[in-house]
Amino acid sequence: MAITWTNTQYTRLIELDANEEQLNQTIVSNSERNTTFQKLEKTLVKQQKQQLEELRQVHHRPQLSRLESKLVETLTSHDFVQVTTPTILSRNLLSRMSVTEEHPLNSQIYWLEKDKCLRPMLAPHLYYVMKDLLRLWEKPVRIFEIGSCFRKESEGARHTNEFTMLNLCEFGLPEENRQERLEELARIIMEATEIKKYDFETESSAVYGSTLDVVTELGGGLELGSGAMGPHPLDHAWKITDTWVGIGFGLERLLMARKNSKSLGRYSRSISYLDGARLNL
Repeated sequence: MAITWTNTQYTRLIELDANEEQLNQTIVSNSERNTTFQKLEKTLVKQQKQQLEELRQVHHRPQLSRLESKLVETLTSHDFVQVTTPTILSRNLLSRMSVTEEHPLNSQIYWLEKDKCLRPMLAPHLYYVMKDLLRLWEKPVRIFEIGSCFRKESEGARHTNEFTMLNLCEFGLPEENRQERLEELARIIMEATEIKKYDFETESSAVYGSTLDVVTELGGGLELGSGAMGPHPLDHAWKITDTWVGIGFGLERLLMARKNSKSLGRYSRSISYLDGARLNL
């Protein structure tokens, strides 16, 4: 009877970025399994070392940093302005997003003190900046931010406590063009990320009520981005009345999908992985 890898072997193969065929390989005996595992581990370790050497000799920057630069270049070429806002977020701004003590997201927040936390999302500060830019700049106003967010949802291969978000938004466009524009912005990001297999789905959201999500079968099935449109009830807290679209993407998930990988951690900020390669080789 055919047998499969032990749990320890399977975990190690995941660490070394084994592909589906290698992970699902079946063997006829325990002795053959151990011999096969040793040979496969040796091959994968060699590939990981080559990847680290390529980083050292060619790229000099990890994929996460290179993707961020590519997205900045792409969005600025489409007349979006990059902004940088604080990582620490006040409870007051979070409550304007309807995230109060009763909200499902509240339990995932890293509170630093009574009224301050590590931001779980970029939207509150972008709203705050946008309310002034709408007064100061000619419309439409297009801005984006790329930065770390933090949530207590580290369980599983698709989540991590710290992740990198891209949020872009455009305010002051015709209301009848919202859906078309939102999909256009999503396609711009997908093209820049070199991901071709994706679809749009409408989903419910704890913050926005309803969202237009970008999903893919790559990486075992992933939600890559989530978009919303306004005017929206949340706008009232910021005294904003303009029509808008906005969409956010997790950069680590974009890399995970582009590589068709099952592990988010290897593309995240890590001391165990460097540029997707395991360090305990």
